[in-house]
Amino acid sequence: MMKFFAALLCVFTGFAHAEPALLTDLALPYLAAAPADTKDKPLIIFLHGYGSDERDLFGIKDELSPEYTYLSVRAPLEVDGGGYKWFSQDTDQAEYEGVTSDVDKSTDLLRTFIEQATEKYATQPDKVVLVGFSQGAMMSYQIGLQHPEMVRGIAPLSGKILASLNARLKPDEALTPLKVFIGHGAADNRVPFSGATEARTVLENLLINPAFHSYAGAGHTITSAEVADLKRWIEGILKG
Repeated sequence: MMKFFAALLCVFTGFAHAEPALLTDLALPYLAAAPADTKDKPLIIFLHGYGSDERDLFGIKDELSPEYTYLSVRAPLEVDGGGYKWFSQDTDQAEYEGVTSDVDKSTDLLRTFIEQATEKYATQPDKVVLVGFSQGAMMSYQIGLQHPEMVRGIAPLSGKILASLNARLKPDEALTPLKVFIGHGAADNRVPFSGATEARTVLENLLINPAFHSYAGAGHTITSAEVADLKRWIEGILKG
């Protein structure tokens, strides 16, 4: 899949800065950028896509508030030829789906990571937001729709709700506070745009009204317009 870092190199100027060290004290390796005092500050967690790594989405932080804490997580499985993934694709399925055992293991690891990070950075679950691209977007759904008490909101970009998760979903009052931003390129040929529209329908059936954004002509990438929309949404759900 197209890597965010490569796709938006011309959009962000912050990539030229020295990268922080990879941290390994939590359940998954990650990069961190945090203010001096993180207590009760918003915590934004980035989840990269297939074949990428923790550096891929980290530049988005330069477009967001300097008052927030930012973590960018490395997925647990290696990809042949370089990079990482959250799960292997189930090639027996006609649509893009994950191998269930991989998805479940990564979901458990990510859940533990979020719990640890919330404690380490002394914030509250209602100030935690997941921002995921492609497989990372799918993982944000895994957490948000199964463990909504852990996060304020999720922002799945160019993703979908995996069929194995969809089969387990049902309306639940615990889902009501969850905020969701869906962003997807209308010309995406890697994870089709239908993944976004189908996810919107699923969420609406769960009584969740997502902020839905489509980007005409955009493929499997994140555009500057999408980042601007994401920024407004994050600021909006974290007010007060």
